[in-house]
Amino acid sequence: MSTETETAPHRAAHSADFAFLASDAPQAQQAQTELTALYGNAAPESASVIVPLGGDGFMLETLHRYRDRGVPFYGMHRGSVGFLMNSYAPDALPERIAAAKPVRIHPLAMVARDRAGVEHRALAINEVSLLRQRRQAAKLRITVDDIVRLDELLADGALVATPVGSTAYNLSVHGPILPLGANLLALTPISAFRPRRWRGALLPHGAKIEFHVLEADKRPVSAVADYTEVRDVLWVSVRETRDVGITLLFDPEHNLEERVFKEQFLT
Repeated sequence: MSTETETAPHRAAHSADFAFLASDAPQAQQAQTELTALYGNAAPESASVIVPLGGDGFMLETLHRYRDRGVPFYGMHRGSVGFLMNSYAPDALPERIAAAKPVRIHPLAMVARDRAGVEHRALAINEVSLLRQRRQAAKLRITVDDIVRLDELLADGALVATPVGSTAYNLSVHGPILPLGANLLALTPISAFRPRRWRGALLPHGAKIEFHVLEADKRPVSAVADYTEVRDVLWVSVRETRDVGITLLFDPEHNLEERVFKEQFLT
């Protein structure tokens, strides 16, 4: 997923056009009740701005569910991890949204073929991961733009992360943090055994990455695009899709670009 910082001004919708969606967390439910009392609550199918209340997991679910609406998302943190969220404050919400900085993101498109020959398609805002299903390590061949770049990777798996996703699972397996405007993808091994010294690669955002599962009977592998899982895959293709664009809104003092930058200096 590449990201674009939008420079064109945007207008906040009237407060009646806000759709407040809450996770199951008690603090999120309470926030939904409080915000609805202040501003009303439009249906997400007709709202001009969708406001998810929860953590990053709920934000991703909401983005996937309503991405075709073409309206911006302004998340507020009422969950666990809140990297994609703004801080929660109920006051002056229309003014905050009017002043928010928009960022346009493009997700990854995964195509996975399983052992039955069935192709499965899914989008990933954070990452596409290939993971071993049983006790034995996965064995993968990796090609980039139809050129074999790694003939054999023996590991728990591998992933392709977007800039937004680079601070999630990718970071936990020691992958690089990507600035949002870098137009790069991170290809990162997960607990690599051979080649032991391989730490992954930075790829242009337009690259096509393919994984070929070797010894699939002995070493079954699953593919996961965000939270969509396909079991027993033989081949997986990953590339950015420009056909889908999602706009996220962030407060100017705590925008997403600055968060990614700060993550690189955390100790």
